Amino acid sequence: MEAYNRRSANNFQNQNVQASRRQDVFKDYALGMISTKSFPAIVGTADMMLKSAGVHLIGYEKIGGGFCTAIIRGNIADVRLAVEAGVQTAEQFGQFVSSSVIPRPYPNLDIVLPITTRLTYFSDESEYSRLSNLAVGLVETRGFPAMVGAADAMLKSANVQLAAYEKIGDGLCTAIIRGTVSNVAVAVEAGMYEAERIGELNAVMVIPRPLDELEHTLPVAKCWIEERETFNVPINIREQVAEIEIQPLKLPISIKEQVPEKQPLELPDLNSIKVNIQEDR
Repeated sequence: MEAYNRRSANNFQNQNVQASRRQDVFKDYALGMISTKSFPAIVGTADMMLKSAGVHLIGYEKIGGGFCTAIIRGNIADVRLAVEAGVQTAEQFGQFVSSSVIPRPYPNLDIVLPITTRLTYFSDESEYSRLSNLAVGLVETRGFPAMVGAADAMLKSANVQLAAYEKIGDGLCTAIIRGTVSNVAVAVEAGMYEAERIGELNAVMVIPRPLDELEHTLPVAKCWIEERETFNVPINIREQVAEIEIQPLKLPISIKEQVPEKQPLELPDLNSIKVNIQEDR
């Protein structure tokens, strides 16, 4: 129990540290917001804003009644461009409500409102989803039975996985599937027909290639989340490296045997030379 409490306290402290760091990063950035009345519409809007300019997606704020707001931060020029592209996408869905751009938010807003800290569905950076890097399909219905029927039809019509579902109020709920682009497209079409047969279809969306920032804001069921395996680096690196044995240099046993010895110079006997000289005289 003490270990669990200690771990929870450490996680809470790490989250506070990360939140303060994010506040320092985004405090001088402009703020952009777009509101829609549909969850697939706000996800598609957020995807378009990320791909149209160099902005950061903070997350979504859901206030009930089906109202969802995508929150982005970045340089004022990028935020204006991203919001403009996002508004066009939301209007195509017919779900656009309002938009706003604040060049430099007052510091009090950053401290109180959820416009700085990234709203992520992963509680720890060591966690990841097994459905990441797959296409996303969203089918939104009015009424829970229609959403369940649509999800069942999508799973039976193509090789896709039900990642999670989202409720935003006003009777609106969204089934979120993941898979390859072709499978997601086929499944969403089947889900649309089943939702209309059972109840009311509100909106659909297919995102072929979601960016990493969008990945972290999409809900994922716990069954798809796993912890990353930690890699333990050895403290003593020498234990992993084989030591090279230095072999002594083997020289010939006797160098003198290989090199012939010099013979001593034999000098003539001086007495004999003297005798010979006298005889010549």
